[in-house]
Amino acid sequence: MAGVIKKFFITSMLMWMAPVAILYAFNHDLIPGVNSLSPHSLTLVSGFVAVISVNVVIAFYIYMAIKEPSDKHEPDPAFLAEAKSSVNQSAGKVGDSSQSLKKED
Repeated sequence: MAGVIKKFFITSMLMWMAPVAILYAFNHDLIPGVNSLSPHSLTLVSGFVAVISVNVVIAFYIYMAIKEPSDKHEPDPAFLAEAKSSVNQSAGKVGDSSQSLKKED
């Protein structure tokens, strides 16, 4: 569980830091060739690249989640027992109500 929280925290921080770093780099001429862009184009390109960076981070997080081994996760036996008994009780109530409707006819 700690590994999942760590991955989530790291990707959350990257989703915040990557666009800010990209916008900073564009606005402070840290990327070669941005001097020749007009202010309007600079704003559009930097915003577009920042949005793309967030999508790349999200895609990377999804990839990590898909590659996580599924056999490692075992459901809690107490939770399963409680869920099964809850479903059985619900099924019993549905059966009782349908029988009482038949008796009324």
